[in-house]
Amino acid sequence: MSTITRTIRNLRKVGLKDAWHQMNYIGDTKAGTLVGVDKFGNKFFENQEELPLRTRWVDFAKHDYDPSHIEPLWHAWISYAIDTVPTQDPIATQAPKRPWAPEVHHPNYTTLPGAFKTFNTYVSVFSFESHGWNTVGVVVC
Repeated sequence: MSTITRTIRNLRKVGLKDAWHQMNYIGDTKAGTLVGVDKFGNKFFENQEELPLRTRWVDFAKHDYDPSHIEPLWHAWISYAIDTVPTQDPIATQAPKRPWAPEVHHPNYTTLPGAFKTFNTYVSVFSFESHGWNTVGVVVC
């Protein structure tokens, strides 16, 4: 949480509409310069006057907050692994197609029903029926 003076200062810089948008989606008001936009439509901002490690942030195009919606070079920039912006990085501009980068985005299904689930090859030695227990009406997890 930021101070009230910082919030009012950023409110004056970005305006009421953008400040309301930021409070709803990132929980803080931030004012900075637009550094770039990736192919998913995410907007990346930077402000060197902020506190350390709070100088870079992203405004997601889709507001489901999945970190896999950020391209790898932009993810390296936003997590302070590299200092040059990917739009100005000579390595990124020379090789726009990488064999390891997928052409189509695949979202992260970790907490969703489409997540990878291993196949169970274990056969239980113990069963209720083999010991003569009645399992009618009993919920087994």
